Amino acid sequence: MKVGMAKALMMALVLCFACHPALAQDSAASLLKRADAVRTSDPTEFAKLLGLLEERTDYASSEEKMRFKLLKSHAFLMKGQYELAVGELKEIRETAVDDELIFRAGSMLVNTYALTRQFEEGLRTLNDTLPLADKVADADIRHRGWLVAGVLYNQVGEYALGEHYSDKVAGDSPVGRSRCAAGNLKIESQMGLKRSVDEGAVQQVIEICEEQKEPLLAGLTRTYLARVWAEAGKIKSAVALLERYLPDVQKNGYPLLISEYHSVMADLKLRQGEDAAAESHAQKAVENSTRLLGSQPLVSAYRTLYEIAEHRSDSELALKRYRDYADAEKAYSNDMKSRQLAYQIVRQQILQKNQQIDLLDKQNQVLQLQSKLNQQSAQNTRLMVILLVVLVASIGYWAYKIKRVQVSLKKMAETDALTDLCNRHHFTLQAERSLAQCARSGEEAALIMFDLDHFKQINDRYGHQTGDWTLKQVGEICKAFCRRVDTVGRLGGEEFAFLMYGCDMRAAKRLAEDCRVRIAAIDSRESGHVFATTASFGVASTLASGYSLARLLSHADRMLYRAKHLGRNRVCGTDDDTVTPLHGPQLQDSTVVADQHADPSEPALAARRIERVVS
Repeated sequence: MKVGMAKALMMALVLCFACHPALAQDSAASLLKRADAVRTSDPTEFAKLLGLLEERTDYASSEEKMRFKLLKSHAFLMKGQYELAVGELKEIRETAVDDELIFRAGSMLVNTYALTRQFEEGLRTLNDTLPLADKVADADIRHRGWLVAGVLYNQVGEYALGEHYSDKVAGDSPVGRSRCAAGNLKIESQMGLKRSVDEGAVQQVIEICEEQKEPLLAGLTRTYLARVWAEAGKIKSAVALLERYLPDVQKNGYPLLISEYHSVMADLKLRQGEDAAAESHAQKAVENSTRLLGSQPLVSAYRTLYEIAEHRSDSELALKRYRDYADAEKAYSNDMKSRQLAYQIVRQQILQKNQQIDLLDKQNQVLQLQSKLNQQSAQNTRLMVILLVVLVASIGYWAYKIKRVQVSLKKMAETDALTDLCNRHHFTLQAERSLAQCARSGEEAALIMFDLDHFKQINDRYGHQTGDWTLKQVGEICKAFCRRVDTVGRLGGEEFAFLMYGCDMRAAKRLAEDCRVRIAAIDSRESGHVFATTASFGVASTLASGYSLARLLSHADRMLYRAKHLGRNRVCGTDDDTVTPLHGPQLQDSTVVADQHADPSEPALAARRIERVVS
């Protein structure tokens, strides 16, 4: 279960039903109100009341049966029986006549779709449910529906809309749980929009949630306060706050909140230099995130564990932790992209639907007016409509074709056709842009340049088709090592380069060494020939070479030439005068003997590459 879905469940428990006082009578109406009042506070009593209601359904009115179905849906939701809950809620929306009941069922159905990751269905249901809010007389029920909308929009990354609905609730005199949830939603939206959050406002929301006996929302809001304090430099206060309430959070047993507390505390402890405590909290965050793959707490915890391993100079563990961190970050990023895509799809569908409705309305008006004329006028109108449809379809078809051609030409202009990497020109533009951004933000960057050893011999002995196969394999390896923020390209021939954003010399050399090992492990038998593929790497960083691409290329190329001179199949960096020792198997085909001296086809490497790349 992802973070957004888990938060939706938290909010579902407090947003979908209104509290009503218990009545002494045992009629169906009184049992419904009593069950509604204890649905979250006393699960045992709630189940007992549902059993009594089941026995009285034959004597209940149609509206009471619909309300009983709503309570059953809540029970299914709490048990994780989402399909049963969806079936009951759909039936309520289709058969109920009371707008308030339809609105409550729609709000709960939106939460259920979010829990099952059906964001498109959730957004469509929300679009159908929200217009009913103006017909709901009960302000508390109306507020809960708006809060459901805000939570879902925050889940799909539309924090401005989330803030909009929190403001709608806040401006409509909320009371009780709605006031607590609205405050929490407001803070979450502001943090999602990267805005500054008022410390006093956060503390006020915590007090409101405590008064309403909402420990989950109060606990979640405390993590927001801890982040605000940490950004203001009050790290000790933030740690003290979380340590004070961590036992209560663990007692509630909600995995998302427990993982959030431990991940934040791990980050704060690391800032204080308490590596052991940071490691302990990070590991607990990971343990509580086993069902939250791709969650933000899991990403933060793995990042902390990776940094601790780096502090201890444990390269092997650091590499493992970095891979865990990269996998979690990728899963989180993919999950957010899928949610945002769902929002864009539904938004576009709604716009198209509205446009179609407007178009049909206009066409109907025209047809109604012209129907009053003679049959010949009506016939002419039909012919005009047909011509208009054909014209629109033709324009759309050619617009689509032109767009496809534009996209294809753009890709051809930026991409190396053989390896599907950036070509030389596009690499230069992207690298210079990334270096400028690093310079502005004070981030380090590193340039890795490598050249395949004895590649000319492979082409000469086995043909250019085999050489192209080898370049494609190397290109796939390069893609595997390139993050979303990095730039990788083929500079020409058998020469490749990485620009690693936010990467220092040590990490760059380690990545280059991993890439070297992967290239040396290429199984050439798939090409129909047996030969060894190796590469020589040169690494330069902005710490020593500055943010000039030309200087980085010059220094990296000089290191590449040194690697060639020292025997190839190795990594050389500008940070020292020694080369990285070789690891892994040294592959060599009996038909391609590696010359231990410089290849006569590789003279003046530095001057040639710089002139070709920078120009």
